[in-house]
Amino acid sequence: MPFNPDNLLDTLQKLPVPTGYLVGYSGGLDSHVLLDALVSIQDLLTAPVRAIHTDHGLQSASAAWAVHCHSVCAAYGIPLVETSLNLLPVKGESMEAVARDARYQAIASVMEPGEMMLTAHHQDDQAETLLLQLMRGAGLSGLAAMPSFNKFADGTHARPLLVYNRSELEVYASARGLQWIEDGSNQDRSFDRNYLRHEVMPLLRKRWPAIAKTVSRSARHCAEADYLLEDLLGQQLVTLLDPADNTLSIDRLLNFPTHHIGPLLRAWIKGSKYNVPDTFVLNRIVNEVLFARPDRNPLVGWSGAEVRRFRNRLYLMLPLATFDSGLSLAWRGEPTLDLPAGLGTVEFRLSDSTSGIDLTPSQQYKIRFRQAGDWCRPLGRGVKKSVKQLLQEYAVLPWVRDRVPVLEIAGEIAAVVGLCDCEPLKKAPELKNLSIQWHAPFIWQQQPFITTEQ
Repeated sequence: MPFNPDNLLDTLQKLPVPTGYLVGYSGGLDSHVLLDALVSIQDLLTAPVRAIHTDHGLQSASAAWAVHCHSVCAAYGIPLVETSLNLLPVKGESMEAVARDARYQAIASVMEPGEMMLTAHHQDDQAETLLLQLMRGAGLSGLAAMPSFNKFADGTHARPLLVYNRSELEVYASARGLQWIEDGSNQDRSFDRNYLRHEVMPLLRKRWPAIAKTVSRSARHCAEADYLLEDLLGQQLVTLLDPADNTLSIDRLLNFPTHHIGPLLRAWIKGSKYNVPDTFVLNRIVNEVLFARPDRNPLVGWSGAEVRRFRNRLYLMLPLATFDSGLSLAWRGEPTLDLPAGLGTVEFRLSDSTSGIDLTPSQQYKIRFRQAGDWCRPLGRGVKKSVKQLLQEYAVLPWVRDRVPVLEIAGEIAAVVGLCDCEPLKKAPELKNLSIQWHAPFIWQQQPFITTEQ
């Protein structure tokens, strides 16, 4: 099937109707073909078209490319969003991957709700992606390569050219007399994709001329199997997952056959929108966390996430920021105090007043954090308790215990915020009927396990 605007229109009309189309436009042949064809059919579309160009700042010619993209879009009468990045190489990371992730973040930041991003990935790109994933030892999700349609940011992402090869796009570009940018870095064989494209694929194509088409078909088969597996794993996760805090029951997880455990953990992490770890890290979670002794609080972390264990539950979370538990904040009656290290806020409220809190000047009020040896007298108990005992009693997660805020008045603990008030609070008439809440941006206390299992 040759590429033409009518076939593109037919593809787009089979997708959900967006609020608008946002074309990723680099100025190269592929994205120029996509943009040109969209301009041809824009009067038949039910949503407006605009383009976005990202200058990665990695090449000296990038400023000239931005000028080219601006002039092309102006000639088409298409609004252009221009974003600039100043990327630096990161040791141990692929520059191509860093640039791609940064570009998608920039696109996500300007997308309108319900908008559909369109990119010009084609059949050859898909085949290269699958082969690269094979070289990296990827599993089923990796071998599914690039989906033709998926959710993205506040909208969606479609790749309507995946059924066409680059030669078909070149025929269209030549017939239309299009002028596009040739990025010299695409010839650099030190990049894996370029090596595969210029050295390996030509050899494979000599033996199997339709390799791009057939390998892309394999990617679709992998995608279909991956979707099916996700559905089945999702049904199993329901029996393990507490939707209140996104924790997993370890006992229930270990009741599954051994070969189910890794895929279930991967599905949990992926469904929680965290980076999915590689097989090595996943095996560490199984060996070091699942099978840790009950009195241990193990941790396995990777890029942007970590898994911890407490009382037979698995917790998935963002890595905790570096924190100095010796910090303290003076409280002068403000309704809220912002805590350091991403710990959220403490809110103070008098139930019998809508005005601010008028503190006695001679008293010393501060919010600090739990220290070894802390103790207090909880209201209504009539006994002295260590704060450590209270944190254990209230099932505060071990890795948060040094971050729990306490209210101190004149050197005495008057409240363990979020858990209990203590006797010094009762002795302060200016704080009668005071309610103190800790608004933490993470789970910090274990709750009774509730599952959606039917």
